[in-house]
Amino acid sequence: MTATQVQPTGIHHLAFMAGDIKKHIAFFSEVMGCPLVALFDMHGVPGGLHAFLRMNDHSYFSIVQLPDVDKIPIQLGATHAGNGALPSAPGTLQHLAFGVDSDADLIAMRDRIRGHGVNVIGPIDHGMCRSIYFAGPDQMTLEVATSQAAIDPARWIDPTTLAKAGISDEEAARFKSPAPYAGPSPAPQPPYDPDKPHMAYPKEVYLRMLGAPDEMITASASYSEPPVPA
Repeated sequence: MTATQVQPTGIHHLAFMAGDIKKHIAFFSEVMGCPLVALFDMHGVPGGLHAFLRMNDHSYFSIVQLPDVDKIPIQLGATHAGNGALPSAPGTLQHLAFGVDSDADLIAMRDRIRGHGVNVIGPIDHGMCRSIYFAGPDQMTLEVATSQAAIDPARWIDPTTLAKAGISDEEAARFKSPAPYAGPSPAPQPPYDPDKPHMAYPKEVYLRMLGAPDEMITASASYSEPPVPA
């Protein structure tokens, strides 16, 4: 078959866990200016609530509330970083940067956030972008950034940092120009390999899911209608 170059084109939504979903909706709506566009019982998750706030028609900010999440402790340095220069556990989100179109919009966002009593640091010029920094509910570490041009890899991939990351010249060349996909479509489910990344389901359930035809998963787990009738 013909090789095709496919890659993600953006973020459809980012989902954060909330101890109190109303507190998060208020922050990202009123403080950040993102309109609430969806709030419904989370699909297939008893007791779960799921909210979406609009960034644009193709990009959303999502909040999930599950039972007793508010009883799980927040631990700086493990579950959360606390600021953009501090650590958190591997696989966790160290910080989140929202994007705006211009320096003027960046300053307007800073002023809006400060206008709601939230402290903001910046702007700081990083060369590839200018950024402001602040905290959100439940110890979120947040940023708003703006870039005036695409990032130039010739200027921003530092050979000395490649070495620190254990990336060889050959690997760097591959990473800068990912090979197109040349396999079959539809692609079969690969055999279970414990060395690959996996979602956290009970193993017996997970293996049954992997063994089911894609069409069966689609038919049994989809929720295609909005909760409010037209």
